[in-house]
Amino acid sequence: MGSMEGKSGLVTGAASGIGRATAVRAAAEGASVLVSDLESAREGGEETVAIIRKAGGTAEFQVCDVAQPADHDALVAGVLERWGRLDFAHNNAGVGGGGKLLADIADEEFDRVIAINLRGVFLGMKRQIRAMLAGGGGSIVNTASNAGLRGVRRLAPYTAAKHGLVGLTKNAAVEYAEDLIRVNAVAPGTIMTGFARGASPERLAQIMKPQALQRIGEPEEVAAAVVWLMSDDASFVTGVTLPVDAGSVAGW
Repeated sequence: MGSMEGKSGLVTGAASGIGRATAVRAAAEGASVLVSDLESAREGGEETVAIIRKAGGTAEFQVCDVAQPADHDALVAGVLERWGRLDFAHNNAGVGGGGKLLADIADEEFDRVIAINLRGVFLGMKRQIRAMLAGGGGSIVNTASNAGLRGVRRLAPYTAAKHGLVGLTKNAAVEYAEDLIRVNAVAPGTIMTGFARGASPERLAQIMKPQALQRIGEPEEVAAAVVWLMSDDASFVTGVTLPVDAGSVAGW
């Protein structure tokens, strides 16, 4: 019996990176997973499903643009229609950005990052919580960042969004604890995703400088923490933002 045996839920931004790794890990632990991402990432999302099914797991793909409320409605409904209940949700979809000092950032760029990384999670959590209230409980894990726990130069919109996400996580945790809904977040450091692959060696060195462990993390290392938080093994844990960051927020 895996730690997620008999549970069903969703993962956003699951066409690659941390989202894919979480969906694969959750399915390997026995969960039925609705894999979601943008229409433009459908190929990657369906590849995630194929990986899960090849290993004997249960998964399907559904498009979701997290900035669109109706897509969240459809995503939660998709889990309920397929498997009858929503036990877990990993709100992982997000965008990066940055590279500029705060005063040089375009208004539109700030709005875009907030709309996806913060408002998008809010929109998802509203609908997920309603379904979990009806189902008698559940677990939500949001992907924050070590930029949600400290300032990061030239990442003002991202840092603001992730700090807001940490606050949303805490609020939901205290508001719905008695309804048996746990809400936590993970705060990854430098992980080998699209951003890290596209960054220059100099930029990577700059980002990794505060880390105690001087290496880039793998998506699977974050997924292990996410799935633990979603599982009943973490039944006494709520309102936490767990750094998975090679010690970067511990001090240097």
